[in-house]
Amino acid sequence: MTTVALKPFVTLTAADLMSRDVVTIPQHFSLQKAAHLLSNANVSGAPVIDARGVCVGVISATDFIHLADVERPMVEHCDKECFCSEWQVLDVENLPADEVCSFMTPDPVTVGPTTGITELARMMLDAHIHRVIVVDAMRRPIGVVSSTDILAAVAYADPIQ
Repeated sequence: MTTVALKPFVTLTAADLMSRDVVTIPQHFSLQKAAHLLSNANVSGAPVIDARGVCVGVISATDFIHLADVERPMVEHCDKECFCSEWQVLDVENLPADEVCSFMTPDPVTVGPTTGITELARMMLDAHIHRVIVVDAMRRPIGVVSSTDILAAVAYADPIQ
């Protein structure tokens, strides 16, 4: 989350809250390549872009969970000492060779940088998602606002406002 200068909480916008270091996944990447990129970037999801850089979808841990549900043979089960879920032990090297565009969530929820915090929160709640992609006028990702960013803004808001 970007550090927000003493601005009244209700006036915070996507531009104030968004992470600007956006990891993007080209839609033609393999699931393996996408999983490695997400893991190396230490993020649970990222916008998927086409050849022009336009946001065409989102790939997230949830998409890999759905894949694990469908592709049970790919899951290596932990022993009793393991404290992780099945999607976390998915053998990345055995993921299908399919492209990301086959498994991503299409038509992502996107916003402009001036979208207010209240609207951002409502959009996430209504769509049951944990991140919205902030795009420029050409629909290219310029930031990501996560539910954690909104929670942090609430937690550090000045109660006197």
